[in-house]
Amino acid sequence: MELQAPRKDHAPFMALLPLQEHKVVLVVDLVESVLLMAANEEAVVRHWQGFVIFANEQVCAHRGRLVKSLGDGLLAEFDEPADAVRAAMALHSHFSPINRLLPPDRQLHLRAGIHASWLYVAENDVYGQGVNLAARVASLADPGDTVVTASVRDGIVDGIDGEVEDMGESYLKHWPEPVRTWRVHPVQTGQHPYRPERREIAPTDLRPSIAVIPFDARQPSPDYFVIGELIADGVIAQLSRSQHVRVISRLSTTAFRGRSASPIEIDAQLDAAFVLSGSYATLGDKVVIMAELSDTRRNEVVWAERLSGQTMDLLEVQSDLLGALSAACAQALIHTAVQRSLVLPLPKLESHALMLGGIALMHRSTPRDLDRSRELLMGVTERHRRVASPWAWLSKWHVMQVVQGRAPDPQAEFARAIEQADKALTLDPSSSMALSLKGHAMCHLGHDVQGARRLLLDAVQVNPSDAMAWLYAGFWSSMWGNPSEAVEESERALKLSPLDPHRFYFQMQLANSYLAKNEFEKAAALCKQSLKSNSLHLSTLRTLICAEYELGSHADAQRHFQLLRQHQPSLTLKTYLDTGSDSLGKQRVAKALAALGLPTG
Repeated sequence: MELQAPRKDHAPFMALLPLQEHKVVLVVDLVESVLLMAANEEAVVRHWQGFVIFANEQVCAHRGRLVKSLGDGLLAEFDEPADAVRAAMALHSHFSPINRLLPPDRQLHLRAGIHASWLYVAENDVYGQGVNLAARVASLADPGDTVVTASVRDGIVDGIDGEVEDMGESYLKHWPEPVRTWRVHPVQTGQHPYRPERREIAPTDLRPSIAVIPFDARQPSPDYFVIGELIADGVIAQLSRSQHVRVISRLSTTAFRGRSASPIEIDAQLDAAFVLSGSYATLGDKVVIMAELSDTRRNEVVWAERLSGQTMDLLEVQSDLLGALSAACAQALIHTAVQRSLVLPLPKLESHALMLGGIALMHRSTPRDLDRSRELLMGVTERHRRVASPWAWLSKWHVMQVVQGRAPDPQAEFARAIEQADKALTLDPSSSMALSLKGHAMCHLGHDVQGARRLLLDAVQVNPSDAMAWLYAGFWSSMWGNPSEAVEESERALKLSPLDPHRFYFQMQLANSYLAKNEFEKAAALCKQSLKSNSLHLSTLRTLICAEYELGSHADAQRHFQLLRQHQPSLTLKTYLDTGSDSLGKQRVAKALAALGLPTG
């Protein structure tokens, strides 16, 4: 049948769709609103009207837009996840003074859900599945709680934007697949995620520390935000090769991208004596970088400079622009020239973003996210076979397969990790990441324990600021070496990456070091902090079970053992012992699991 052209008198009914934009949507509703209205409708309506006025002020103060308010709920949209989370926390506080004057059954409480996605954004409304998902997520929240999805969790920093608690996966009404969610609490004054005290970490290491904050765009655009990360990556890559400075992990410094934090505030979180930050502007194929180096202890700028060049120069193996910026920064910091040595960045921004996505998904721990991570990383290696870093991350992906109990043949999986690390080392023999991952896989296999140690020591020698290399060195010491050295090396890794989005993994490895040292209370405390950020990390669960069993807390150990069995029903003593070498630490965990009832297989 031939379609007929619409008649002119139907034109008013054929409005064009509004434009799609990537937004963060916040849905807030009043808990038990029907019962509250039935008990005292006039008072509830009056309180709600006052709340809507307050909400509009707070949403605007947090750079958002109040889209609409209903009788017992409201909808707001933001550009940034952190703004939405902070606005939600501010809204929760509104009814606190009122509730102190009301009996418990008359008190007013909110629950909030936040999700980020592409939405149709109109002048007076927003449309799309993202709005529906935010509303479904809000239904998971208890009174006074804020619940967020993975797209929001990836955009906030635990310990700065809020205290994040993993809720695992939930099945939502009329939603096709389970959704991973997190509960976000306000940061409590005086309480912080576990961080080693300054005096505990390498007191003989007198090198000045520097944090390189991703540079901000003068004219922000979603298409070019990666340039700021790329500038920081290139500078960190060069400074990290110097034996004269200690460079804070890029994954930690990214937490301050786009934030108006002072050098003193950055120092409080990262323990960085100096901060390199700045902005950039692009015009055609040109880029102009404005950089400044601050002394955080004196709160003063010690160096500033304006550099310009070709935008595509940032992607060159020998980038003149990044080389000049790094050399000038190092000269101002320690009055000597930094050895010019560039690390090859991915030749396209899109590929760089793909790799970052693959890295983030790798640490989500669910099978679906792990599979997606491998797909993204393989896509990068297929485009750029002469770049070392994607091969190194693929090596870590195979290690994570074993850690999460997803490998049917763990020894073969570790062999694949070594194979991918070797590919990276062929391209870049000085890649500290590839060296440490190969050493880590060999450590698990136990075939060449001393060879594994040599690789790990080579990695920390090549790059003393590589947090992962120190972490895996600590793991080796906990399995085959001195437990005190294991704690020292793992603490150093945590120190180099205090705001890493995968901090739970660092905490788990440090817990293993304390377990080897027979400091079971510290091991259990670190495991609980780790699980708060990622409740599906099975290696952390196993370490916690062992620590609680050794402490004599058999009821807690049994409870966590049942949780482990729920997540990994196929686990037996045989499959666990087959995951690698038969170290003392593994024997200790196996003993605890057997005592709690794990089948032998």
